[in-house]
Amino acid sequence: MVSAATTLGFLVIIAVNTVITAVVVRFFRLRLSTRWGAVVYTLLLIPLVYVATTLVLSGVIGFGGSGVRDRGTALILIWVLPFTLGVSIDLFWMPPPDEIDLPDKSREQQQGR
Repeated sequence: MVSAATTLGFLVIIAVNTVITAVVVRFFRLRLSTRWGAVVYTLLLIPLVYVATTLVLSGVIGFGGSGVRDRGTALILIWVLPFTLGVSIDLFWMPPPDEIDLPDKSREQQQGR
């Protein structure tokens, strides 16, 4: 049986990875000019960030614990679930990138900023 501390640790890792995914996907969708660019960067870079956050949160800090015996379930909980939630948060609950006004870089350079 999984302890309460292990469950809480997994919930923290899921929350951190979900927030990271939502922010990174939003950043790529706003800054990259092509749709495929955002998809490719999302699929390649977010798993790399997950490796770092998982190593730090579950290894160094000790969240998640060793109470989980099935590694497949653990990977689904800390990688697949947050990725799916983060992407869906950006796609379904955030306004489309076309509706967001970004500052004009040329105007800022002219003003000396």
